[in-house]
Amino acid sequence: MAPANGLPEWLSIRPASTSSYSDIKNRVKELGLNTVCAEAHCPNITECWSSGTATFMVLGGLCTRGCRFCAVKKSANGSAPDAEEPRKLAKAINEWGLDYIVVTSVCRDDLEDQGAGHFAECVNEIKKLNPKTKIEVLIPDFAADTGLLRKVTDSRPDVIGHNIETVERISPSIRDRRASYRQSLKVLKTVKELDPGIYTKSAMMLGIGETDDEIMRSLDDLRSAGVDFMAMGQYLRPSAAHVEVKEFVAPERFNDLRERAMAKGFLYVAAGPFVRSSYLAGDAFTTAVIGRGGSAHHVPLVAPV
Repeated sequence: MAPANGLPEWLSIRPASTSSYSDIKNRVKELGLNTVCAEAHCPNITECWSSGTATFMVLGGLCTRGCRFCAVKKSANGSAPDAEEPRKLAKAINEWGLDYIVVTSVCRDDLEDQGAGHFAECVNEIKKLNPKTKIEVLIPDFAADTGLLRKVTDSRPDVIGHNIETVERISPSIRDRRASYRQSLKVLKTVKELDPGIYTKSAMMLGIGETDDEIMRSLDDLRSAGVDFMAMGQYLRPSAAHVEVKEFVAPERFNDLRERAMAKGFLYVAAGPFVRSSYLAGDAFTTAVIGRGGSAHHVPLVAPV
């Protein structure tokens, strides 16, 4: 039987079960930080925050792009970047003793370097105060500018993610005109060319009209760009003003897609109704690194976050 909200049973969200959820929520507010968990209405917020993890969103809470699927607030111009944000972020991570963290941001086309330098400073500050913490960044496309992407790769995060979002046919109808499927592929390819030692990652939303053949073509394109990790999850409509859900993808189909994706050579694939690009990111990193034996630059975590 479907829940009262009309969603399939497999889309039932569990409430927060520990005090960690409230602790993180309060401390994030005290430090003036943002999390994509809250700003993007992530369905995993209770699970992740209750276990003491979060994905931080830097450069403010206003995005300069108007993608039709995203719940983050939009504006032609964001607020001035907080110069202390990288140090505040490093402090918060140190307080919680996190082994693996994800840093993402809104798009900031209004800034001269679109926020690339701020990302690099965040990574550098986190490393200073948390030398054992593994760092993943989920970046905007920076207009696929090699110089801007180099700023991020030179800071040497362990993983650089950029989401392709959907298949090529649907991309123009749901993403901001300044973004594109091919531009996202170029970003991922360029990152790998700039530093082959950094793992790359991408993600797609399903349930907005794509076909299995289109998904497979997208996965082939991502592997051709050298992408290591992949995430596929159910698109959930934030409001009536956003693009409609065409299909609720069953867990069994996600399992099948995961197997087919792994066969293409990804080191790790997460696929399921609630999967998002940063969901159980530490687990993905650990599994992939252990699976390939680790390396001098990528040391496996003692345990996943």
